[in-house]
Amino acid sequence: MTILLALGSSLMWGMADFLGGKSSRGRPTVVVVLISQLAGFLVALVAALVSGSSDAPTGYVPWAMGAGLAGAAAVGLFYRALAIGTMGIVAPIAALGVIIPVLIDIIGGTVPSALCLVGIVVAIVGVVVTARPADSGARTRRHTRSIMLAIGAAAGFGLLQFAIAGGSTYSTVMTMLVMRSASIPVLCLAAVLTLRSRHRHHGPARRFPPGVIVVLIIIGIFDVCANLAFAQATVSGALSVVAVLGSLYPAATVLLARIIDHERMSIMQNLGVGGAMAGVVMIAAGS
Repeated sequence: MTILLALGSSLMWGMADFLGGKSSRGRPTVVVVLISQLAGFLVALVAALVSGSSDAPTGYVPWAMGAGLAGAAAVGLFYRALAIGTMGIVAPIAALGVIIPVLIDIIGGTVPSALCLVGIVVAIVGVVVTARPADSGARTRRHTRSIMLAIGAAAGFGLLQFAIAGGSTYSTVMTMLVMRSASIPVLCLAAVLTLRSRHRHHGPARRFPPGVIVVLIIIGIFDVCANLAFAQATVSGALSVVAVLGSLYPAATVLLARIIDHERMSIMQNLGVGGAMAGVVMIAAGS
């Protein structure tokens, strides 16, 4: 059951990322994130009511609020990177957020394992190799921008993971709920400002047909369910196994991009992506 939960969380995260990137193409990313977060909030609210988690000690609140803000920024950057870049490159780079909790531990005086340190080096080398553009001109600029956005998303995801870990010591479900309670007002403000600016400079934004709204709701459901499945897996099984399986979510995004969007990368970029993914797995296994 532990392995199924961990793999299920990876699959749902990967599918949500692919759908989020696709939905952000030609549409305001902040609105995409907002709608998916609203759906996630409702799922987390139902989970809190059903599980009775609202009675948990409130120590999760500051952690969850920090996680909500970091997560909103990270997801926004990530979806934008997926929308303008190559998903097979962007997804593994954003997964390098696992380095951030390790760095925080080092600052706190904890010495990471040799495997973890080697994984960091391998992952960074993989990113450097992947970042080499295969084309020139406008595509190169778009490629470079997507890489920078993915690195920013990785930093945000790392802080998100650190904050979720802190809040989950009190209540995983309530951490998920308050996370979205903190992010939604900020996203609403950002969405209003973004839509006003786009309308003033570029005319009305691209509409969100009912089919896209349904997809965004699915993204929010997948995201919360993946978080809850991963948290349950860490409780019921060995963390070393769960962490490795949970870190494989970029593989689902990469696979979907190749099957559905027919994405192609150069040999060097494929090697770089493989190195980045291997580094992520090594960091997860050694943490």
